[in-house]
Amino acid sequence: MFEDRVDAGRQLAARLGYLRGQDVVVLGLPRGGVPVAYEVAQSLGAELDVIVVRKLGVPYQPEVAMGAIGEGGARVLEPRILAQARVAQDDLLQVEERERGVLQARVERFRRGRPRTLLQGRTALIVDDGVATGSTARAACQVARQLGAARVVLAVPVAPREALRDFEGPDEVVALSTPSHFTAVGCHYRDFSPTTDEEVVVLLDAAAKRSSGGERPANAADFDGDVLIPAGGQPPAGPLYLPEPPPAVVLFAHGSGSSRSSPRNRYVARVLEQAGLGTLLLDLLTPEEELDRANVFDIGLLAGRLAEAARWVLARPDAAGCRTGYFGASTGAAAALWAAAEPGAAVGAVVSRGGRPDLAGDRLPAVTAPTLLIVGGADTHVLELNHQARGKLRCTSELAVVPGASHLFEEPGTLAEAAVLAGDWFVRHLLPGAGRRPAGGGTLAGGAR
Repeated sequence: MFEDRVDAGRQLAARLGYLRGQDVVVLGLPRGGVPVAYEVAQSLGAELDVIVVRKLGVPYQPEVAMGAIGEGGARVLEPRILAQARVAQDDLLQVEERERGVLQARVERFRRGRPRTLLQGRTALIVDDGVATGSTARAACQVARQLGAARVVLAVPVAPREALRDFEGPDEVVALSTPSHFTAVGCHYRDFSPTTDEEVVVLLDAAAKRSSGGERPANAADFDGDVLIPAGGQPPAGPLYLPEPPPAVVLFAHGSGSSRSSPRNRYVARVLEQAGLGTLLLDLLTPEEELDRANVFDIGLLAGRLAEAARWVLARPDAAGCRTGYFGASTGAAAALWAAAEPGAAVGAVVSRGGRPDLAGDRLPAVTAPTLLIVGGADTHVLELNHQARGKLRCTSELAVVPGASHLFEEPGTLAEAAVLAGDWFVRHLLPGAGRRPAGGGTLAGGAR
């Protein structure tokens, strides 16, 4: 069982360590395979790109794959499924025509004008979050062959043993788990939240930016890895990214039911990293502590650990002199504001996404850091609580409403809007002189004060 796609990617990267140093291009299958591929590419120090394929679903049962298509005219069919479903040739062609339109649109959206990574004579490492029937993976392997790959490796966290038997297409298949009794890929993940197009684009942009970083001094390097932070007798843990040099770092404090591996938090973190900011995603409670609901709502406890984590970051030699910001969600937003209200708190900006700032209570008037409250327009109860909390703030503040968004910002495009708003706010207040203009998207309810 994998925690999420990030965890699966890291475990898969460990198995693929023998490819480090070889001429490898990591190709993620959008959308769910890209977060897995991102972790693999990072670990191997390899380029990351997508290999876009589309499932051909049975007309009256589209979740069942009768084949798949890919870039370059690649096409793989499942004769057994076609025969069982009695799919007519005209119906097959109609589905294929529709899916080719979607495929081309996704190629344009994901690459955003970037040329396709050259595969000629190289090893194509195709990564997905799992294999079910294998038709999509076979199409991807065929595309890689057509594009000149000298060797094709398919790597997935999980695949049914039956699907991998006599699997045609790749030169090698790497699968961490091959259960004999298989129902669905998602059953092997604790968190199998959908991956959005926006997340794919951000991951590809982040990978491209790091690949094209140019020559750097021998003693200069970004820090990107997991850290343990001694705080209050318990070690909050999380991934830390610090650019070189780090002008500012944003610490993430999530609420109950989430974690430092949350796809939503990681997506926002990638957006901030692209803007030149460092990020630290934190678990402020241990798994055992989270079982006690009283701890989840102990805002003082959470705030204390967040503040200790901030002090720990600033004490690092590679973070000396950088500014800090807090990004909080749900109860984590209250913890961020509570910590920002402490005397002498060196916090340059705070952003709350779908947060409960009201839980910071009487601490709100003591907050001096510029604060942005982002709330979904469909999250009416929390929106009212944010209006009330903003009334208690005495610092520069704004309330941004993302139309149509619910509490978790799961609707298409809404998390992207929230991430852009957060990025603009942190850039404006943590990176003076950066000159980045607000990107719009959300509706500001009331001006800054």
